[in-house]
Amino acid sequence: MLVVNYARLANRMAPPAAMATLVLYASIQDSYAKEATSPPVDMGKVRQAILQVVEEDAEKRGDGTSLAGTFLRLAWHCCGTYKAADGSGGSNGARMRFHPESDYGNNAGLDSARAALEPVKQKFPALSYADLYTYAGVVAVEESGGPKIEFRTGRVDMEDGSTSDPKDRLPNADYGGRTKNVAGMRAVFNRMGFDDQEIVALLGAHAMGRCHTDASGYWGPWTNAETTFSNEYFRLLLEERWSPKLTHNGKPWTGPDQFEDSTGQLMMLPVDITLVAEPAFRKWVEIYAKDEDKFFKDFAAAFAKLLSLGVPSAAVAKPWYQIW
Repeated sequence: MLVVNYARLANRMAPPAAMATLVLYASIQDSYAKEATSPPVDMGKVRQAILQVVEEDAEKRGDGTSLAGTFLRLAWHCCGTYKAADGSGGSNGARMRFHPESDYGNNAGLDSARAALEPVKQKFPALSYADLYTYAGVVAVEESGGPKIEFRTGRVDMEDGSTSDPKDRLPNADYGGRTKNVAGMRAVFNRMGFDDQEIVALLGAHAMGRCHTDASGYWGPWTNAETTFSNEYFRLLLEERWSPKLTHNGKPWTGPDQFEDSTGQLMMLPVDITLVAEPAFRKWVEIYAKDEDKFFKDFAAAFAKLLSLGVPSAAVAKPWYQIW
């Protein structure tokens, strides 16, 4: 078998401006060469191990909440750094484990999700962290009543965060008002290659989980069924009356700007409210509120696309269930 020394080839043939990209490519190729010798992982067993983590944690909590929404957020944030213009970022490498991504403000609180999955990684050492973190999000959606998500293994782990952008690339909860929110949301999602319809579909992930004041600064769940994946998020956006949150537990609210329903028990972020304020987004909110099947189909496609961003196609030639 011919073995190509990509780093040496890069040194001989590449102009200075392209050196960094080619050296990174060489590193990735070396990683894939090592991964190719690893035995296949039974992803069905990985799924059961992830579910066991979720169930045991939910039992300890005893309050009806679970790690499912957090695992969905973990997968999302692993991928949300992608930049289509140069192919940088994305889930490949699992660089969230290292500075600077581990210190991104938008990743606050996800260290606990990564720690919760550590026993699964130890049980399946051949599975990369990058595959584990993203697959945990797939399991969270599918096992919470959501659609089947096309998922392929083959991601590899980087040894540090030196190839990560020092600047937090992830979507923000608030860009400073409706006009800025629309522009900010489009800038981030368009950078990854998503259009308005896909933006709305992906934000439908807010059907699950909640915000925590000790992580994001925001508080509360988006829906009354935060462990269930559904189109409830869109229905509530349209049917509830959302007003600025002013108090919390009888005291003045001192956190960032957010919205609450009439009961004060549900919340929406400024970017959520932007979905109904901006006509180009609202039309999709209305469609998904009426047609859950349509939402599931569009979310499954957009989420699968998100999970594959920045992952070389050669590494994900087959879905996990066709590997053996």
